[in-house]
Amino acid sequence: MSHAAAVLATADWRRRVFALYQEVRSAAATGSPALAHAHWRTERDRLFAHHPASPLPAHVRSSFTSLAVAAYNPDFRFEAVIDDDGAGQLMEVRTGTDGIVPFERLGTVTLDGVGRLALWRLRSYGGGLFLPLRDGSSGASGGSYGGGRYVLDTIKGAHLGERDGRLIIDLNFAYNPSCAYDEAWACPLPGPDNRVDVSIPVGELYTPS
Repeated sequence: MSHAAAVLATADWRRRVFALYQEVRSAAATGSPALAHAHWRTERDRLFAHHPASPLPAHVRSSFTSLAVAAYNPDFRFEAVIDDDGAGQLMEVRTGTDGIVPFERLGTVTLDGVGRLALWRLRSYGGGLFLPLRDGSSGASGGSYGGGRYVLDTIKGAHLGERDGRLIIDLNFAYNPSCAYDEAWACPLPGPDNRVDVSIPVGELYTPS
């Protein structure tokens, strides 16, 4: 694939992800988060299997059937208030391909039974909310990706919405960053303020290729 073709494919991938999360938000708003999650799983499997910008290497894609995603559990869906704890903190993440990616902390969200997580805003063009997560299952056999997962990354379309001033955080939609599948991708990973000891048994899990 030429460089221009790769750029166009990536742009199309993001357009499709934005559309998918719009469908997810609409379905969840009708009172069907589990159905929204099922649709999210189906469409992501289709993208990973067939889209030219899939993060799966070609030799893996040829035998790919589906991503490992746990069954939906409503206990891991939250509507969180953003408090000011840590607001203004700066974080610069060095990546192999995108240089230094700057973030500013908006504050902190508290998830009952999980813990407190820093919520970040991308401080470069486009902005965007960013909520990564590394939990007790990260790197464990049958658990999640060792580097952590993303829950929200709104500049790339992963946004579950808000209600009455509270941010919707549904850990069932936690997903692996692209670098979990191919090291050619640059992925900011969770820092100390986005790590919890409790194991999160929902969302996308990790099976090394």
